Amino acid sequence: MSGTLLDTNCPRCGGGFECGAALGPAGHCACFGIRLTERLRTQLIEQYSGCLCLTCLRELIEADGRRHPVIGSAKASG
Repeated sequence: MSGTLLDTNCPRCGGGFECGAALGPAGHCACFGIRLTERLRTQLIEQYSGCLCLTCLRELIEADGRRHPVIGSAKASG
């Protein structure tokens, strides 16, 4: 394995990005630090094939948070 990142295109926006997830256990990708809800992860698997770019992942996480706000925020604990 060469350890180089895979040049790919995001299936959501069509933009190019480099992905390290395809390198297996030795690989590392910037998306590894992003946390998805199980609901959003399932939606993405059903809707897209392949990895999404960080910009799209962040937009989808933000939109998911607006649709399903977290109940019991720090402000509500009073």
